[in-house]
Amino acid sequence: MSPKPDKEALKQLRQERKAFIDRARQSVKEQNKITKAIKTELAKEAYTVPEIARALKMKTATVLMFISALRKYGEVVEGPKDGDYFKYQLAE
Repeated sequence: MSPKPDKEALKQLRQERKAFIDRARQSVKEQNKITKAIKTELAKEAYTVPEIARALKMKTATVLMFISALRKYGEVVEGPKDGDYFKYQLAE
C-alpha cells in the first residue's frame, strides 16, 4: 500500500504550478469558444475554410486546424467541392 500524499506538499505543488494551470484553463476556454463559433457558422449552411475564416475574422490556418479536428471526431463532414475548396457542414 502506498503512503498517503502529504496535503501540504500537494498544496505547495499546486501553488508553484498555478501560472501553468491558469494558462492551460485559458487555452481550453479559447479553444471551446472557437469551436462553438465555427459550429454556429456551419449550422447556418455549408462553408469552405476561407469563408469561415473571413466570417470569424480568423486566420485560415487556424480554422483549418479546428475543422480537421472536428472532422476527426465526426462533428463536421466534408461536402462537395466549391472551386478549390471543400464545403464543410455539421454532421447529422
